[in-house]
Amino acid sequence: MTEHQKLLPLSFEAPKPIIPLDTKGICIKNQTGLKFSLEVRVAKSTVYFIGPWTDMGRDIFAKLGKLLQRAEFPDFIQQNDLVALKLHFGEQGTTAYIHPSYVGFLVSQIKGRKALPFLTDTNVLYRGARGNSVDHLHTAFAHGFSPLVTGAPVIISGGLRGQTSIEVEIGKKHFQRVKLASEIEDFDKLICLTHFTGHLGTGFGGAIKNLGMGLAAKSGKLAMHSTLVPLIEQEKCTGCGTCGKHCPADAIKLQEGRRGEFAVIDPAACIGCGECIATCPSEAVDIQWNESAQNVQEKICEHAYGVVKRKQPVFFLTFLMNITPGCDCVGFSDTAIVPDIGILASYDPVAIDQASVDLVNQQQGMSGSKLKANLGHGEDKLRSLYPNIDWTVQLRYGEAIGLGSRDYELVCVDESNRR
Repeated sequence: MTEHQKLLPLSFEAPKPIIPLDTKGICIKNQTGLKFSLEVRVAKSTVYFIGPWTDMGRDIFAKLGKLLQRAEFPDFIQQNDLVALKLHFGEQGTTAYIHPSYVGFLVSQIKGRKALPFLTDTNVLYRGARGNSVDHLHTAFAHGFSPLVTGAPVIISGGLRGQTSIEVEIGKKHFQRVKLASEIEDFDKLICLTHFTGHLGTGFGGAIKNLGMGLAAKSGKLAMHSTLVPLIEQEKCTGCGTCGKHCPADAIKLQEGRRGEFAVIDPAACIGCGECIATCPSEAVDIQWNESAQNVQEKICEHAYGVVKRKQPVFFLTFLMNITPGCDCVGFSDTAIVPDIGILASYDPVAIDQASVDLVNQQQGMSGSKLKANLGHGEDKLRSLYPNIDWTVQLRYGEAIGLGSRDYELVCVDESNRR
């Protein structure tokens, strides 16, 4: 049994996995009276890898093309498919997102299959340059993700303010149904392009987070981060009533205060849709970020499960380059914590995230970076960055609910250029 071919004790009903189970790994471990504990092991997945090293006549795009061929990407795309390339365009102020030239190369490969690619992301829950589709498009174009550069249009999923959604039945621990961007219903294929980074709330941001948080509607994002209704800041509220007009539950009323009218949310009536956050013109609606790191990670996994359930199979490309201590949502880019490692491809989000973590931790940490401890080969770089975050939760829980497998085979596609 390899390091990540672990048997996971489940305290809930054994899942119906999206990634097939290794049936030999299902057994009864303990029996006390009528209480059973099941152990589940999912089948090993394949993760393909190329390093970043190039030379004359052998550029990174030739290597990337070989990676796509080995991962059977051409067979994944069919003629006339509407192909969504889900990626993070980067918050205003950061420069660490995936370089648009990589995206442009992938677009050209899709067009070569006579399919119809487009770039997409959803509007964020917090205040920033990607809170609505107009600002989001401006930010994407400013970072080089324009049709002139990549060859594909940009379509922000989930509506102008992030309020249009569909519900997908999943029947998991935190959610019976998850709310995802409505466009998921309409595109034919999904490619998840991920820039792997550290993350303040989850330890690392990888394919699972890019998929689960990244394709959730604003109401889904709110449900992942908070168990409380939003609060309205009286000092910022102008009493315009916009939030109340958009509230589908009629949970927002205007009250008289010292400075005039202001809006108040009735917690008993609020359904957590996030419409008030999306529509407030004065940004007076505050989110109560009260959810634990463990629950946030598990909730992200459940939303990712909903996406994969709707769009299986999903093709994942993860870029282990410019691996910064914080995610692309922050408005700055810090020094990378390890040298560039390469690009991974898989059809399994858990496997590609586990491989990403393993490869990062195998590196020597960069001196002068935010990494102050665990700089040695094999030491936990992510735990050094965020010592209070158990980043393994998303991997263990993702495997437990059937999202994928932590046990993987790493296939080096271009061994001639290994160093």
